[in-house]
Order: sequence, then C-alpha cells, then structure tokens
Amino acid sequence: MALDIVLIGGVSGSGKSVALGALEDSGYYTVNNLPLPMLPDLVRHLEMQGHPQIAVTIDPKSGDALKMLPDVIANLRALPADVRFIYLDAKVETLVKRFSETRRRHPMSTPARTLPEAIEVERAVVGDARTLDTVIDTSELSSHALRAWVKDFVNADRGDLNVTLQSFGFKHGVPLDADLVFDVRCLPNPHYEPGLANLTGKDEPVIQFLQSFPEVERMVGDIYTFVSTWLPEYRGDNRNYLTIAIGCTGGRHRSVYIVERLHTLLASAHSLVRHRELG
Repeated sequence: MALDIVLIGGVSGSGKSVALGALEDSGYYTVNNLPLPMLPDLVRHLEMQGHPQIAVTIDPKSGDALKMLPDVIANLRALPADVRFIYLDAKVETLVKRFSETRRRHPMSTPARTLPEAIEVERAVVGDARTLDTVIDTSELSSHALRAWVKDFVNADRGDLNVTLQSFGFKHGVPLDADLVFDVRCLPNPHYEPGLANLTGKDEPVIQFLQSFPEVERMVGDIYTFVSTWLPEYRGDNRNYLTIAIGCTGGRHRSVYIVERLHTLLASAHSLVRHRELG
C-alpha cells in the first residue's frame, strides 16, 4: 500500500498550523515545521511504525534546502508514495494584520527589518514552491473555511484533473490561487432587488431571478464551453488541480449561482466548490 503524504508549505501566518490540524483530525500523523533535509528519514521511520498517512509542514527556515523540494517529492513518490503539496498564501496586508493581532514574531524578523519586509523576504525564499501543486489563498478565509477546504483537497479523487470552482467578490480582491478568472459583474444584480440582498445565489428566489435573464444562461454556457474545451489541454499539462474563480461585486449572488451551475455541468470533471464570501 502506497503511503499518503501531504506536504504543506507557504508563508508564515497563512494558516499552515490550521491546515495541519485539519489533517490530524482526518487521521494523518502530523509534524509541524520540519526542516526539509529531515523529511526522508521521518517518512521512513513513520512507515516502519505503521503510519501510512503523513502530513508535514515544511520549515521556511530550511533556506537553500527548499530548492531541493521537487527532488525530495520525486524520491518519495518512488517509494511508492502518493505525495501532494499545498502552498498556502495570503496578501501582505492580511499577514501584517494577523501577526499584529497575535503579537507573534515573524520567523524572518531582524532588528533591521520591518514586518512587511520580513514577509517579503520569506516569500522570496519559499516562493519557488508555489508552482509545485496547488495554492490556497487564505486572505479572506476563516479558520473554519480553511479546514474545510483542506479536507476537500485530501478527499478529492486523485485519478484525474481536479477542478475547483470558486466564487468571490471583487471588492475583497481576486483570489491568489486562481488559475482562470471570469468576471460576471455585467449580469443583473439581485442585491438591488427587494428581499434578495440578504440571500445568496443558492437560495431559490435568487435563482429564479437570475434564471429570468437570458444573458445569465448565456454567460454560464460560454464559461462552460471555454472550460470544457480546454480541460483536455490542462490535463495534458500534467496538472493535478485547476482553480476557476468566478467573481461578482460582493461574491454572494451572481458568482455563487454560476459556480453552482458550472458544478452541475462539470460533475464528471471531479469539480469541487468553494464560496469564499459565504464563509
């Protein structure tokens, strides 16, 4: 039986401990902030101890050793092991706020560096790993939402390209983890209709309102046609994950509705759903 290994990287303050906790709750043996050179020995030890599911956050202070991460992953896969990598990211202003609230010291801080400078230094050190597998932008996520997203990630069918459909609001920023972004702000907005502002795109009155406009269905059809046409090319690019972000103004009505519609149409493509602004 192949080992199931999940590696977590990214910038400090992005929620790596929360993600690791979610994996521990899912039955993984977890290790926090492990120096990368120690990873192969740890995996061999845990395999001998009978732990087939292993989750590890990589210490950002591993420095130049992080450049060896692709080779380390390749060697682990030869054991054999199913190795997946999650890179957690967040906007600088979000990270500054989190460190200020917790009063924790950033691992790259020095007397000569401000907190934003320390964040950028770390991003430069760990940033190359961003392209190894899948990225989750935690800027607008609660801890509860991040835990749910990580559990979705590890439970997804790994036999094919996994498509994540994410709704968001442009007023809160475009998700950092988006591979494709579609702007649906040109569609009729339920927010201004009596009784609909406090509902979401999953509620029947909003659904009925949006379905009354032909341009809404045309938008759904055009996005679906584009995505379904190009999915074979993304599969051929040896990708495991593709994140498609649909944005409206607030991220609660139009984008949510369209994500739900696309999820139904793309069900055979192993699509996951995330509604960022619904928490």
